Amino acid sequence: MSRSDEHYDRKRGLRRLVHLEGVAKQALDTGHVRLIAVAAGFALCFLVIAGRLIGLAAVAPANDHAAIPADVRQPQVERAEIVDRHGVLLAGNVRSVSLFANPRKIMDVDQATRQLLAVLPELDPAAVKRTLLSERRFAWVKRHLSPRQQDAINRLGIPGLGFVDEERRVYPHGPSAAHVVGFTGIDREGLVGIEKGLDDALVAGRDVTLSIDIRVQHALRAELRASVEEFQAIGAAGIVMDAHNGEILGMVSLPDFNPGAMNKVDADRLFNRATLGVYEMGSTFKAFTTAAALEYGAATLDDTYDASKPLRVARFTINDDHAKNRWLSVAEIFQYSSNIGSARMALDIGTERQQQFLKELGLLDRPSVEIPEVGTPMVPRPWREISTMTIAYGHGIAVSPLHMVRAYGVVVNGGHDVTPTLLVRRDAERPTPKRVLSEHTSQTMRALLGLVVANGTGRQAQAQGYLVGGKTGTAEKAGAGGYRRKALLSSFVAAFPINDPRYVVFVALDEPKGTERTFNFASAGWTAAPTTSRVVGRIAPLLGVAPTTTNPAPSSDSVLISVRKGR
Repeated sequence: MSRSDEHYDRKRGLRRLVHLEGVAKQALDTGHVRLIAVAAGFALCFLVIAGRLIGLAAVAPANDHAAIPADVRQPQVERAEIVDRHGVLLAGNVRSVSLFANPRKIMDVDQATRQLLAVLPELDPAAVKRTLLSERRFAWVKRHLSPRQQDAINRLGIPGLGFVDEERRVYPHGPSAAHVVGFTGIDREGLVGIEKGLDDALVAGRDVTLSIDIRVQHALRAELRASVEEFQAIGAAGIVMDAHNGEILGMVSLPDFNPGAMNKVDADRLFNRATLGVYEMGSTFKAFTTAAALEYGAATLDDTYDASKPLRVARFTINDDHAKNRWLSVAEIFQYSSNIGSARMALDIGTERQQQFLKELGLLDRPSVEIPEVGTPMVPRPWREISTMTIAYGHGIAVSPLHMVRAYGVVVNGGHDVTPTLLVRRDAERPTPKRVLSEHTSQTMRALLGLVVANGTGRQAQAQGYLVGGKTGTAEKAGAGGYRRKALLSSFVAAFPINDPRYVVFVALDEPKGTERTFNFASAGWTAAPTTSRVVGRIAPLLGVAPTTTNPAPSSDSVLISVRKGR
């Protein structure tokens, strides 16, 4: 091979090498581009997936927030708190979240329904499916979830679900003051009790301080529950009121309910026996008959009435449960709870004056108090002479326990009108009291009430260390065919300390049954009176009432002597 041929071959090889290197480099560059494109594609996919996961894990996806109505989305004004007279919280708020759906974004309704029911088994399957099938952009699925429920639903990753921050109303003392405090609906509107009665103030953010003392409330409820169980009663009611200013320190109606768990509550538990229920109160009304007779001068403690035999009026016969079968003084009529003597006394008072006196005590009108569940009295129309006689001992007229504590407050506090309230009243807010009866009449009634507990039908209401006065009342409940002899409302109204009354206590048991301990008697002296004794024994120390070393037991004669001397 010549030098020129050799030079040519080398030059051609070099060109081939240069050509091969150019193709390889081009292929390599193309590979790099493709690799970058694939990597970018994967990165984009991961970003999309990550973004979707973050969206599902968020409290409420941004696209679903747009479906939330403005009134739900806007910040809520915190509902004010309700506290007792010492600042103890009775109703407040906690933060919570609620679950909603945008049904238009639910891809598999059946699957979503199954998944939700696995976390929230209390929901109605048909209702959940209807919600997810609707054409709306916003629908509540479950209000007020627990943190655990929220986390579990988040983990489901169902598109179209979201959460809204809300507040939930809580009641730390459960059923203890249920009928007083009441409860709110799912959207925090007041439905019962103070929650409804003062709804405007609470919505506006103004805290409410009740006159209730939660310590008194607990004690009253505990003793009523114990008596309901012992005497197998169908219900009970109790009130503790300050006789000077009308502030209610305790109010209980049984059966009651838990205001924090209001999914299913029967009507009987919601019914407030202390304020809404009206009943014939029986012999507790004799205090008003005796006070009216003394106030109007229709009788004096020296006067006597014939109670030697039943009193027949037309087709009616009035009997005494504790018959003495003799003439009785006014003090004895009250002490022994004589229906006959009270009826005869009422005739001396007269129908017109009886009506006037009961009206001044507030017994003929619907009382005004801060909760809406208040009963209207049932009075006879027309008010005949026989009505005057039966009302004298508490039959033929029906009032509420709230009526009774108000009227007894007037009778024992010196004769001044008092308006019951569930709010703490400052001195400047208290109305100027109107005089209803004289100080002398009130003083006499205090002595007679003390006599009943010391030596009369209310002996079991005595509380060790405290001076108690009061009156028993046992009334047969009316039925379709007349009065039911075994269906009793047994009640006791007490005042303590009776020598200078500050508090009025009302206790009633609805249809109590006699026991071996009570010799099968279910009357007030055997049921409501001992319950009152235990209530007074528990609440008196809480209220700062100093015990006394002796419990004097006055007689009828000593009452007469003390009243004449103005003691």
